[in-house]
Amino acid sequence: MLYHRTIELSKEADWVVFIHGAGGSSAVWFKQIKDYRQHFNLLLIDLRGHGRSADGPAFGKHDYSFESIAADVTDVLNHLGIKQAHFVGVSLGTIIIRQLVDIAPQYVKSIVFVGAITRLSLKSRFLVRMGRMFKSFIPYMWLYRLFAFIIMPLDGHEESRSVFVREARKLAQKEFIRWFNLTRHVGGKLRLFEEVDPGIPTLYVMGEQDHMFLQPILNMIKRFKNQQLHIVPDCGHVVNIEKPEEFNQHSIAFLKSQAVPLQAAADTGT
Repeated sequence: MLYHRTIELSKEADWVVFIHGAGGSSAVWFKQIKDYRQHFNLLLIDLRGHGRSADGPAFGKHDYSFESIAADVTDVLNHLGIKQAHFVGVSLGTIIIRQLVDIAPQYVKSIVFVGAITRLSLKSRFLVRMGRMFKSFIPYMWLYRLFAFIIMPLDGHEESRSVFVREARKLAQKEFIRWFNLTRHVGGKLRLFEEVDPGIPTLYVMGEQDHMFLQPILNMIKRFKNQQLHIVPDCGHVVNIEKPEEFNQHSIAFLKSQAVPLQAAADTGT
């Protein structure tokens, strides 16, 4: 079982599940907990090999796939008896959530994607190829710091870079390589996800300065009627850290609009 932490408001309140990105941990949501816990029950998960799950169950190298990582999350939901929840994901965590929608859509009430990855641009494809070339013989933290700087290059992105680099130090080299090997399959996954509307209410919260991942969202958002986009000015890839007040305000309002009102839940027994 993955490491997880719950913060409960009430039995009637909706659950929100937070999914971090590669190299991060549930610690990247530290600026959300205070505001979110006033409205929802919270579930924070450290994905396999990350955060406190780094000391958890061992996974063989052949078990690493987007499907198996998404299944790790459903195992936690089943363990806690959570039948349905809202999901909030950042960066590569958005792909994990989208994969979960494919394998077990019944768990997902609505979604907030932060710094979503929906298509690999020329820049990001080059970055992935470079990582594949050097991942086996260059210390992974060198690569991770370089990737973090390329994705979040401006002075205003410094805190986001620092948080992700700090959490990435908890990874082992072999674990980094296993996660990085997932990039071999990410292009095909993203093409499939881009073509299929899952029909689940989704809010994308993207930074205006997210030079690698914003443009594909702008091109895609017009095609799916259940999806909304909020662009945060003067902000990079990790909006929830760089502009937490604005992120919390917009994402909580969206999730509350999709939640079952507490009185209605009590009346219907849901």
